[in-house]
Amino acid sequence: MSARDTALATLIACRRAGAWSDGALKQNLARDGLDRRDAALATRLCFGVLQNRMLIDFWLSRFVRGRLDQLQPVVLDILRLAVCQLAFADKIPPSAAVSEAVNQTKAYANARAAGLVNGVLRAMLRAENAFALPEDPAVRYSHPRALVDLLRENVGEEKLEPLLAAHNGTPPTFLQVNTRRADARTVTASLEDEGFSVAPHPWLENCLTLSGGSPEHSAAFREGLFYVQDPAARMAVLAADPQPGMQVLDCCAAPGGKSFAAAIQMENRGSIRSCDLHGHKIDLIARGADRLGLDCIQASQADATTPNPDWADRFDLVIVDVPCSGLGVIRKKPDIRYKDLDRLAELPAVQARILAAQARHVCPGGVLLYATCTILKRENEDLVSAFLASHPGFAAEPFSLPGGLSAPEGTFTFLPCDHGTDGFFVAKIRRQF
Repeated sequence: MSARDTALATLIACRRAGAWSDGALKQNLARDGLDRRDAALATRLCFGVLQNRMLIDFWLSRFVRGRLDQLQPVVLDILRLAVCQLAFADKIPPSAAVSEAVNQTKAYANARAAGLVNGVLRAMLRAENAFALPEDPAVRYSHPRALVDLLRENVGEEKLEPLLAAHNGTPPTFLQVNTRRADARTVTASLEDEGFSVAPHPWLENCLTLSGGSPEHSAAFREGLFYVQDPAARMAVLAADPQPGMQVLDCCAAPGGKSFAAAIQMENRGSIRSCDLHGHKIDLIARGADRLGLDCIQASQADATTPNPDWADRFDLVIVDVPCSGLGVIRKKPDIRYKDLDRLAELPAVQARILAAQARHVCPGGVLLYATCTILKRENEDLVSAFLASHPGFAAEPFSLPGGLSAPEGTFTFLPCDHGTDGFFVAKIRRQF
């Protein structure tokens, strides 16, 4: 199985079953047994198509007779994959991209369709300005117009295009060092010995950026020397300032990153109850904690929308990272941009229920940390403001973060174009009485 075949299989899964690209790609990479180099190529190609699908279709529409949606779906998948290589993959010879596309079409469709694919791609190669960029930012950055309008409402015109461009970039893999077992130098040396490229994060201590393959395949990962987490998520925990000996509740914890960050910050002293609604995710949290040697974490199943009477007024810190629209992680899940925006309107009501329920578990003087991986104000600032207005015993609390970042009003929004992180929102709320 080639990298192109794995990428194509993932695109087909996303189209047919509505699968999320990152999960489908991970499954297909494991199934096909690609080496590190081919796995990286398959990832670049798959994500390249999804990140640039509207732009690729704009280019194709000039060379395909009739409408693109009249093509056999798998033929359009193959054409998109080939154009992605022709336009963006400098190290792939055009002849190889065309030849592989023709072979894939013969295997997945028929010889007649293979002739069409060959003719379209060779016509694009002969044409001048076949890959000229359109002026319309929605098409140029492959964001549906309704999404562009929504993002503009939330970040403003000045930041809109930098944000769209950041969504189409390749995010680094960020590793957070498990300082209970190693330091950054030790982790770096171990990974470099296995052929990875590692660099320290420019302003977040004990954070590394990695390239050259999947870190889960490394000895350092198996030994629990690090976990994978975006800097914004770790800084959310730093804003909460967990201390050794605290009682902590992470109510929407899977896959466990913020619980891990808190446990390390607490020197593995105290207790962290990491909960999730879905039972299969509890084992994921427990295995992660075991790998990292963080025995202060106890994973259990719970519904975050319902308060637990046994937990009332009990926890020094409650972390509430609610289910959200996910519009802050488009660069990691490029297909989020094509999802139905109308379904997002229901989220703030669920988020408000979760926040109100979990507020009951905070002890007097304790901290309620609200977080999302979106940049929509209706899920972030507006929701927190409504909560504070209806809960007079709670107040936003200012905090500072590494990199000279500060939140004088107790809330902070990370943007990929400004901070090199996921789009992420954090609010620190203190229970007064």
